[in-house]
Amino acid sequence: MPISETWLLPDGVADVLPEQAQVIETLRRQALDFLAQRGYQLVYTPFIEYLESLSSLSALNQDLDLVTFKIIDQISGRLLGVRADMTPQVARIDAHVRPTLGVARYCYAGTILHTKPQGLAASRAPLQLGAELFGHAGLDADVEMMDTMLGVLEIAGHHSQLHLDLGHVGLFKSLVQLAGLNAKQELDLSDLYQRKALPELKDYTAQLNYGADFYELGRLSTDLTALTQHLSQDVLSDCNFQQALNSLQSAVTQIQARWPQVQVGVDVVELRSYHYHTGLMFAVYAPNQAMPLAQGGRYDGIGEHFGRSRAATGFSCDVYRLVAEQYMQIETIVAPAGHAADLQAAIADLRQQGKTVVQLLGQDGMDSVPQVTHQLAQTAQGWQVQVI
Repeated sequence: MPISETWLLPDGVADVLPEQAQVIETLRRQALDFLAQRGYQLVYTPFIEYLESLSSLSALNQDLDLVTFKIIDQISGRLLGVRADMTPQVARIDAHVRPTLGVARYCYAGTILHTKPQGLAASRAPLQLGAELFGHAGLDADVEMMDTMLGVLEIAGHHSQLHLDLGHVGLFKSLVQLAGLNAKQELDLSDLYQRKALPELKDYTAQLNYGADFYELGRLSTDLTALTQHLSQDVLSDCNFQQALNSLQSAVTQIQARWPQVQVGVDVVELRSYHYHTGLMFAVYAPNQAMPLAQGGRYDGIGEHFGRSRAATGFSCDVYRLVAEQYMQIETIVAPAGHAADLQAAIADLRQQGKTVVQLLGQDGMDSVPQVTHQLAQTAQGWQVQVI
C-alpha cells in the first residue's frame, strides 16, 4: 500500500477528535452516574469471547450473528467472537458469574464491533451504553427501563420532540398460536408487517385461519382503540392476547404520565428481532432521523443458554449518535515556561479548580499549543488568567 494511503481507516470507522471526544466522555460519565443512582451496577465485559457464549442471542437473532466478527483463537484453536452487543455478556454474568436470587441491575459502556454498519452513516464500532434488569417479569420493570432510558436521553440534551414507539410481540405471537400457523407462515407475515405491505398482506391472509384478524393487526397497528373494535371476539378473549394488550395499554398510560413532553405511539407489528423479544419492545426517535436514538425491550429466558433462565428487560444506545452534532469548546490556559515557586503554585491552584493548564516548554511560543483560549500572565496583583 502506498504511504499516502496508510492513514486511511476502514469504512464505518472514524477517529473522534478532542472537541467531540470531550462531549462524549462527559456524557458517558454523567449517564453512568445517573444509572448508578438508580441502582444499576457497572460491569466491564471482555471485547472477545468464545462464540458459544455470545450465541445466546445470535442463535435467536440471525441479524446479530451476521454482524459478529469471528476469529480463531491462536491459543485454544476455538472460534472467538468479537462482541457485537453487550447484552449476552451481561446475561452470562447474571446467570453464571454472579447469580443473584432477587432482582439484579447492571449497566455498561464500551465499544462493540459490527461487520457492517447497521444503518445509514452508522458506525461499525459504536460506543454502546445500556442497562439490563434481571429477575422481574412484571410490567413495572419494563416501565422502569423506559423511564431510565428517557432519563439518559434527557441528560444527553434530548429534551423535546422525542417520539417513543411501543410494541408488544405477544399480540402477534398469541395470534399465530391461536391460528396454528407454521414457521414459514409466521416468517412470511412478519416480513409483510415489517414492509407495511398492506395489499400483499390482504391477499396473503385471505387463506389463513383468522386471516381477517391478521390483516386488521397490520392495517390498524398504530391505533389500539380501532384495532380492538375490528378484531374477532375469539382473539380478544384469548388470555395471552388480552395480557399483551393490557400490558401495552398500561405502559402507554404510565409513560405518558411520567413524560408528558414525549410523544408516545404504538405499532403492534413493529417486529424487529421478535425471535428473541418476548414482550414489550420500545424505541425512541428524534425528528428527521430514521434510526432510533435508543431501543430495548423484554427478552425473558436469555440466561437459559447459561443454565439459568431469568426474566429480563433492558435498553441500549450508541453514545456517538447521541452527541453526533455536539461539540465542546475546550477552555485551555497557557502558562509560561519556568520553575518559579509562585508560577508553579498558580498553575497547581488552577488545575485543582479543574482548569486545563498547559505550561510551555523551553523556548516554545503560544502557537505551539492548539486552540488556546486563555493565558496565565504575571501582573502587579500576581499571576492572573487573561482571555486571549
